[in-house]
Amino acid sequence: MIPSRLSALRALMQEHGVCACIVPGTDPHASEYMAEHWTEMSWITGFLGETGTAVITMDKALLWTDSRYYLQAEAELQGTTVELMRESDIDCPTIPEWLCKNIQGAVAVNPEMYSVNGYRDLQVSLEEGGLSLVSIDLISPLWTENRPAIPTSLLYEYEEKYTGESVASKLARVRQALQERHCQALVISALDEIGWLLNIRGKDVDYTPCLISYVVVEMNQCTIFVAPNKLDDAARTYLNRINVCVREYEQVFDYLQHIKADSIMYDGNKVNEALYEAINPAVARRVNVSPSPVLKMQSVKNAVELAGERIAMRKDAVALTRFFYWLESESRLTNPDNGIPNLESRHNEISLAAKLGEFRAMGENYTDDSFCTIAGWKGNGAIVHYHATPEQCATIDGSGVLLLDSGGQYLDGTTDITRTVWVGDPALIPDAVKRDYTLVLKGHIALARARFPKGTRGNQLDILARQFLWAEGMTYGHGTGHGVGHFMGCHEGPQNIRTDNNPNPMQVGNICSDEPGIYRTNEYGIRIENLIAVRESNNLGAHTTGETFLEFETLTLCYYDTRMIDLARMTAEEIQWINDYHAWVYSEIAPLLSAEEADFLKEKCMPLAV
Repeated sequence: MIPSRLSALRALMQEHGVCACIVPGTDPHASEYMAEHWTEMSWITGFLGETGTAVITMDKALLWTDSRYYLQAEAELQGTTVELMRESDIDCPTIPEWLCKNIQGAVAVNPEMYSVNGYRDLQVSLEEGGLSLVSIDLISPLWTENRPAIPTSLLYEYEEKYTGESVASKLARVRQALQERHCQALVISALDEIGWLLNIRGKDVDYTPCLISYVVVEMNQCTIFVAPNKLDDAARTYLNRINVCVREYEQVFDYLQHIKADSIMYDGNKVNEALYEAINPAVARRVNVSPSPVLKMQSVKNAVELAGERIAMRKDAVALTRFFYWLESESRLTNPDNGIPNLESRHNEISLAAKLGEFRAMGENYTDDSFCTIAGWKGNGAIVHYHATPEQCATIDGSGVLLLDSGGQYLDGTTDITRTVWVGDPALIPDAVKRDYTLVLKGHIALARARFPKGTRGNQLDILARQFLWAEGMTYGHGTGHGVGHFMGCHEGPQNIRTDNNPNPMQVGNICSDEPGIYRTNEYGIRIENLIAVRESNNLGAHTTGETFLEFETLTLCYYDTRMIDLARMTAEEIQWINDYHAWVYSEIAPLLSAEEADFLKEKCMPLAV
């Protein structure tokens, strides 16, 4: 099947006079999770991983993906003639490097699948090697049979009692941002930004309650481009009430071709090249802003959104406490032969994730998980973005480290939490595990306790979480914190906390994760994650210099596994922080539990000796 598709693509490439075709694993909206309609990379290669880019020439077919997917790619590419390019390996060439070395002529890409900035970067790299880049969609003419349709979930209003701000107010702020840049229109393609701006939600993609659409905001009107079958009477009534014009999804290109404006603003990291190419040539000025003003606005949560997040955290904490109570109860079912806790044949990583999902679904206003739960048992926990499958799934047997990274979508807000716990006999916890857990926890606490002047960026805070690991020659390869949406994407910008330089400072109302970790290949992974919100610090003492200082409010409510802590490595201040946190967790969550569950939580939240 794949070889015949490659042959058909090569015939079309020859017809258009191009020597290579790049097929990325992206969609027209720069989405983290995309609808199956746009899985073109998978269709042409047979590789089903979430990250990958295919390159097809007249005599070769290659797939670039990172180390998380090597084993999966090796299995899925068998018999396809597609070769795996291991992009995480130091000697692997980039796609432009390989193309410039191996072909001559034109390279085709579908401009809908590249952001404006991504397209320009690729164009420059190819031109430096003597190649040209052309905008041609070569997959759609071939993928006509059994191609999944664009999803048709209904648009629905996300009520102001949850958003805390009207659409009129949001549009006024966006138009003010346009005036400040002397622009008359803003093109928006990011689905989360559209959902935030118009107070709408949908179910078009996994894990994120968004709706496939485009929006163009002008000074005197706002237009949404959406498939008519997504609009029932209630949706049309709502859009009419908020004075938003409606056009069909595909009409956005024609609309931009005839738009009358002196200057148009767009986010070059999100808006796709096809939209950019469609803009009326008479528009003299095109302003590339990255990030979009909408993204900056939605990242600052208002009081209503923050209150909703706190409600969602309580519901999530109830689900997690019930899950861990259930898990410990299961682990006490011992093997009658040797008395060692044994869950084998009863539970595995997939069944644990499903059970946690059951507990979350019991919460009021729960709609979905916020991402695919990561349940990593022993060595699988050392794979940072591990995803258990029926073919690769560990059974929970004996004693060991379980890393559980999960989150929920509630109408009240979005959650994301990681807890690492010991399953089985605590007397068997190795000293090395306690050391690693404690160093990660110390960094997690240091970031949570941070106080910093207004204007501080995330990369200036990142060292706080890494310092104890670095001091002992350890580190982790992922970021320490990402932004989080409000009943929207679990991963949201523009702020983050990582070593990379990000010019966007922390702002009051931002929500970030706090998730340092350490990973021992084939042994275990340890990550501890809470969500934290930026607020002003009002307890600065009498000797300040007058600047505004900020701090974090911890939002997440779930106990730490204190059995894994090496108390000798902890300071009195750190121990007191944990005790205060656990007292808060117990007071908030115990009243929401059964008597047995509350007793379990009380034991987990017992104060540590200072």
